[in-house]
Amino acid sequence: MIAIDVLEWPGFNQAFIASFLASVLLSLALIPYGKRRPIGTPFTWGEAMLGATYIFGVLFLSYGIMPHQFIDHADKNLGWSKDKLIYGPGGILKAEAEGGWLPLTLQYEAVRDTVVVLLHAFMFGLHIFLAIWWQKRGQNATKELPTSTYGRPLVKKA
Repeated sequence: MIAIDVLEWPGFNQAFIASFLASVLLSLALIPYGKRRPIGTPFTWGEAMLGATYIFGVLFLSYGIMPHQFIDHADKNLGWSKDKLIYGPGGILKAEAEGGWLPLTLQYEAVRDTVVVLLHAFMFGLHIFLAIWWQKRGQNATKELPTSTYGRPLVKKA
């Protein structure tokens, strides 16, 4: 029987996963706070400073620490560098310089950088969604107009 220790597996990086989960959960923690806070209430100086510090920490974690941890994991644990080339299954992505048919050379470093860009795009989209949600949280949907017995909306004449 083969015992596999998940914590020693090269595809598992505790620092990256912890920073990813922390940045997503800390970002989403704004939703319960926004639902609880009365709409239109002005912030005090202390609340504004605490909120600014919190947002700075979340942004630093999302755009600084988390991508760095993935790059560090890809370089050290997975060995994705310029000299490691992508050949694909059965060598279908082998470059012409290596004796294949593909006119360009694919490297794992490009995959690493693409994953980092996708992580940035995901977090940027999440933060834009949360900013829009925060701004629109006090607005109600379109108000229902009373209808007549025929199902038409009743409108007052001016």
